[in-house]
Amino acid sequence: MLRLVLPKGTLERATLQLFEEADLTVERSSEVDYRASIDDPRVEDVRILRPQEIPRYVAGGLFDVGITGRDWIEETGADVVSLTQLHYSKATARPIRMVLAVAGDSPVASVTDLPDGVRVHTEYPELTRRYFEKHGVDAHVTLSYGATEAKIPEIADAVIEITETGRALRAAGLKIVDTVLTSYTELIANPESHGDPAKRKAMEQIQTLLTGALEARGRVLVKLNVDEQHLDGVVALLPALKAPTVSKLFRVDAYAVEAVVAKSEINTLIPALKDHGATGIIELPISKIVH
Repeated sequence: MLRLVLPKGTLERATLQLFEEADLTVERSSEVDYRASIDDPRVEDVRILRPQEIPRYVAGGLFDVGITGRDWIEETGADVVSLTQLHYSKATARPIRMVLAVAGDSPVASVTDLPDGVRVHTEYPELTRRYFEKHGVDAHVTLSYGATEAKIPEIADAVIEITETGRALRAAGLKIVDTVLTSYTELIANPESHGDPAKRKAMEQIQTLLTGALEARGRVLVKLNVDEQHLDGVVALLPALKAPTVSKLFRVDAYAVEAVVAKSEINTLIPALKDHGATGIIELPISKIVH
């Protein structure tokens, strides 16, 4: 039913991992194969292509659904429907930032400090031109094919580059002057396909699986038993998503309690629960959380 396109390159591994966690495992003959499949009746065809191309391909109707970054949607100006942000990246759950950077010893403190004719190198020329036009700076924008941060000062006066932490830019002796755009990975759809009720329903179901898998990351289910006299103290320790589930045990003055908690807190939480009277404590992995 749906023709799906996924990003190749830096997002590839993280995307395939997310689909596996969502029980939408992507199968292909080798790691360099651009054709793939998902054993799911809602997915007819899968391709793995460069994220720069995906917005245009989805907008043009070659694919119904795709995954790419907001940076490439803005760069291409593609007419697509954004179904949801997917808060993951190549290494973290943080968004990437598209930033304006100059030499670390430059007196430039803002974009308006840059003179007309400033040499700017970037992998995002269209978005960069619009950015400088907005701020009234007549910049000479040149497409960069990589290693953009290395081009200051001999080749460029400023760069517009993406970063998660800013570490690589600082290591290159640059300083960030402005954030041009904050970009999450997004699930996007072709407008015509999204207008088809059957396809839209399939898109929504796939979206539920992906967001449910992301929501479950870093969380576990804790189950325990506790006597009535210790119930309030134990429940107060549990940082549940909403409120823990509490059920009366049969024929005894005790309760079964379960809650979803952060995996990072479990090493201190379990001993604290035991100290407050909890027994039969079980920690279970979670595959998905669907609200």
